[in-house]
Amino acid sequence: MAKDKRIARARAAIDRGKTYPLADAVALVKRNATAKFDETIEMSMNLGIDPRHADQMVRGLINLPHGTGKTVRVGVFARGPKAEEAQAAGADVVGAEDLAEKVQAGEIGFDRCIATPDMMGVVGRLGKILGPRGLMPNPRLGTVTMDVKGAVAAAKGGQVEFRAEKAGIIHAGIGKASFDEAKLLENARALADAVIKAKPTGAKGTYVKSAGLSSTMGPGLKLEIASLTA
Repeated sequence: MAKDKRIARARAAIDRGKTYPLADAVALVKRNATAKFDETIEMSMNLGIDPRHADQMVRGLINLPHGTGKTVRVGVFARGPKAEEAQAAGADVVGAEDLAEKVQAGEIGFDRCIATPDMMGVVGRLGKILGPRGLMPNPRLGTVTMDVKGAVAAAKGGQVEFRAEKAGIIHAGIGKASFDEAKLLENARALADAVIKAKPTGAKGTYVKSAGLSSTMGPGLKLEIASLTA
């Protein structure tokens, strides 16, 4: 009953037919995030693309200025000195063929996957498992690299991957409800800027069609597109 009342109050505080400036939306979503845990604040962007076409796919990484507030488990496929480098950098799971066997057995103990180039022959065989989960290492995203230390540090430090789904929508967390408004606003604009800069050559017409902001347990708000960039 208490949960129902909380949700009702949150919904009553917003106007579903209104589009809000980003700063106002951040303040309102943060104020309505009253669950008993630290809710994630998430931004979505509906893009005028068709991801089924290679020249319209939108995908990238952004280091949010203030991190995500989320603990990210990092897995690294590497051997020898690079495996040692990954462990020293704080990777949660490190291995080669042994790690591949665990993944094949359903033991996926990581949220981000990094690999050295020489390991892609092993990792490539895991494509049907890692691909659908968005975990397949990709050189364009910096997750296939010899700079294992830097990649692990970035993943642990608040790096966010964004990728358009089949309907052309991107969802990404921009922080926690416990963040102050200024940090959430700066993170949101950093994400929006990265998505806008990632506009593919095949995109025609309006690129950002709509955008929204919500918390884990709260109602969503529509955003004014012009307010997404500073």
